[in-house]
Amino acid sequence: MTAHDPAHAFVPYPPVPVVNASTGPLSGLCFAAKDLFDVAGYPTGGGNPVVLALSGTKTRTAPTVQKLLDAGARFVGKTVTDELAFSMNGNNAHFGAPLNGAAPDRITGGSSSGSAAAVSSGLCDFALGTDTGGSVRAPANHCGLYGLRPTHGRVSLEGAMDLAPSLDTCGWFARDVQTFARVADVLLGDDAAPLPPRVRLLLPTDVWALLDPTVVGALQGATQQVTDLLGPSQPANAVLESFDTMYWNFRYVQGREAWMTDRPLIERYAPPLGPGVAERFAWSRDVTDGQVASARAFRDRYRAHLAALLGRDGVLLLPTMPDIAPLRTAPESSLEDYRNRAIQMLCIAGLSGFPQLSMPLARRDGAPLGLSLLGPAGSDRSLTALAERIATKE
Repeated sequence: MTAHDPAHAFVPYPPVPVVNASTGPLSGLCFAAKDLFDVAGYPTGGGNPVVLALSGTKTRTAPTVQKLLDAGARFVGKTVTDELAFSMNGNNAHFGAPLNGAAPDRITGGSSSGSAAAVSSGLCDFALGTDTGGSVRAPANHCGLYGLRPTHGRVSLEGAMDLAPSLDTCGWFARDVQTFARVADVLLGDDAAPLPPRVRLLLPTDVWALLDPTVVGALQGATQQVTDLLGPSQPANAVLESFDTMYWNFRYVQGREAWMTDRPLIERYAPPLGPGVAERFAWSRDVTDGQVASARAFRDRYRAHLAALLGRDGVLLLPTMPDIAPLRTAPESSLEDYRNRAIQMLCIAGLSGFPQLSMPLARRDGAPLGLSLLGPAGSDRSLTALAERIATKE
């Protein structure tokens, strides 16, 4: 673990040597991993003291972490996660709230809070996170970082703690697009469904209509930057039925799977759960079989809807989050309201399983504001290439 941690981003485990290749495509870069990933010599705490107590020292490193080590990247520590990864705010009742290096008076977002804090504070070059309902995209927006929720299943989560397996993905953060792309080459490889040289840019007017006009105004320059490079956008409707329908169906699937994942822990050990997390698990416990069956059927229909909209060349240009990060002093009720509004946008990628890349292209009130590209399944590396073009204006 890095000894210097002004952002409170790292779990203070005793440092253990982790061997990395002396050369490789990521040589010269250092990285951190969210404390959901196993790293040999360390426990895996999952943001909860009971999980940490039960963990023991791991003897095997998660394959995705190993892939980075084999590519020459140097491991510098495990980062704080929101409790059991079931939050989007970055406030852990047991391990604290890491500091947002891009806006210290505002939350980092979660649940990959420590990873985003470490990268935005310059404590490492890139960091692994996970994204189930927005846990890479929200912190990327809040902390001024590039962050990807990949196509579901594209990057291995073997050796990492689950939350909701049919929604969980492995993503990462970087401050600059060049570093981000180097990691993409290692973790993604070539696309199974690459985008063509000229994409069809779609502006989901229904999603943009959710924003306050001041936020639309703040994103206007970034939107223009993208359309100047990629060509004019066409209006589109990304939503099926209604935002409420999408929101609840996403939450039913996530809630049921989160409860099935953590029920044995909760029922056997009754671990103390922090504000928001406790309430979400209590709600998840009561999701019915009928609600889950209906939600899974809706997810299938939504995936087909979005696949038809995007085809093989379509890319949605959409806001990553409803606004900049809330203030650290915001009450829990206000944070929960922000989270619920965010899920309406974030569940587009969650329900479809399609990749979404957040780019730090705008600011409002001195804080970062992200703009996202969302493409067809399997177009992750192509989206990264588009982000490289946008950042370099080529």
